[in-house]
Amino acid sequence: MELKGKVVNILGDSISEGVGVTDIENNRYDNIIKRECGLGAVNSYAVSGSRIAHQIHASQNPRFDLCFCGRAYDMDTSADMVIVWGGANDYIHGDAPIGRKGDTTPATFYGGVYFLMNYLKKNYPGKPIIFITPAHCCYCNSSDQKVSRRSNKRDDAMPLLGYVRIIEEMGAEFGIPVLNMYEKLGIDPNVGSDNRNYTVDGIHFNNSGHAIIASRIIDFLRSL
Repeated sequence: MELKGKVVNILGDSISEGVGVTDIENNRYDNIIKRECGLGAVNSYAVSGSRIAHQIHASQNPRFDLCFCGRAYDMDTSADMVIVWGGANDYIHGDAPIGRKGDTTPATFYGGVYFLMNYLKKNYPGKPIIFITPAHCCYCNSSDQKVSRRSNKRDDAMPLLGYVRIIEEMGAEFGIPVLNMYEKLGIDPNVGSDNRNYTVDGIHFNNSGHAIIASRIIDFLRSL
């Protein structure tokens, strides 16, 4: 894919907002991509703590409940491409049930992914839409290989890989390319050296982590 001059919308959470990065203009992954690929502009629609699916019970911070599905309406539809990177907060503290394939509303995680992909396909016709899955995390000393220990989680909650697989499954249904950061990033904060070298807290990446993220996304986009 040719990237030079493209205007890109990025819908994301705290990672895309740049939590953990110093000098966001130079070191956040989207700005690295913009600089290295000669993008025309990057429109960031990232909100820390936000989830793809709706939250059933209000969070302490109301900003966390500005879900991806609702914020998609706020994006500039004249952009040339949309990149969506989310799902980690659905895994960590989202209280929507997983649901099942066939759900079409953001009341479940399955439905939220469906709703978002369906909306973007209809409102950005003929334009590239890319989804990125959550990467490995080890947040609050909890491994992503286990179900989140938050008390608000539903009985059908899964380890992080379950959320990754749903995004991949729905991407295949809609013909949307999915970059699997869980497998492709090459950083696993459950490994002590990776945690220290590339993250600030086991989920948010530092400058070195964002440089690797940018490299993975550039390679993926250029391969399309």
